[in-house]
Amino acid sequence: MLLVLCALSVVVVAEETHCDGTPDRLCDVKPEAVYYKEPPITDSEVSYNQLKTMFPSSSIQLFDVRNPDEFEAGHIPGSTNVPLGELQEALRLSSDQFKQRFGVRAPHKEDSSIVVYCQRGRRSATALDIMWALGFSRARHYAGGYSDWVQREEQ
Repeated sequence: MLLVLCALSVVVVAEETHCDGTPDRLCDVKPEAVYYKEPPITDSEVSYNQLKTMFPSSSIQLFDVRNPDEFEAGHIPGSTNVPLGELQEALRLSSDQFKQRFGVRAPHKEDSSIVVYCQRGRRSATALDIMWALGFSRARHYAGGYSDWVQREEQ
């Protein structure tokens, strides 16, 4: 019993020191994954203009990693909702399972047209870390997020 309590307190201490209130985009992510501190590619961000030019191509895979209620309230056209909390599991599904669950083809590790976004860029940066750790080294994120998209579309 004492050993279990000691182990639990070590875990709690580790969580407190890692997520002690300082900004850290990895605090809300599952601990069993390995995350990169530096991106495997240098061009990891997509701008609004780059994203707009990607739309004529049907090969773009745009994933919204916000919660379903946020997605339903508004999203970038053509995007698929894969909430951040489900992303790691979703990317490990078979192609058929992914298609059945999300209604689109599963992304492949070598795809260069994968873009993730969220509301303002924080969750999509975390999503990018998850994707890179799983081997999706060419994935990128729209750092401005849905907020930036809406603002620019209204202009």
